[in-house]
Amino acid sequence: MIEEQLKKQFQQIEDSFNKALVSNDIEEIRKCITNDWVLVDSQGGIIPQERFFGVLEQGLLSHSIMTKEILRVKVYGDIALVTGRGQNTGTWQGQPMEADEWITDVYKRENGKWLCVLTHLTPVKK
Repeated sequence: MIEEQLKKQFQQIEDSFNKALVSNDIEEIRKCITNDWVLVDSQGGIIPQERFFGVLEQGLLSHSIMTKEILRVKVYGDIALVTGRGQNTGTWQGQPMEADEWITDVYKRENGKWLCVLTHLTPVKK
């Protein structure tokens, strides 16, 4: 019961995060993450948010669709580990791209609000 409530709560949080990413609005994205958020992926390794935002500002990366299904949530005090499967489409350096990934987001509760600290992406093997 509690686990289902947590999944529903974090599904809403993740949906807001996805909406912010699709908007490419850096200020909206900042509302979802901590000041030291990083992205980890199989292509770029550890990507600090400044580099990620730079890619968005330059128009090198944009998302047209981003979805995530939350499959697991574990809360440890003010830290939450959220694991799910996500699909997205968009463009990278002007070329169409699409991804199907396992996603783990680490959240930290700050002033009563859950903010993402780290996003880790792992491509789903076909």
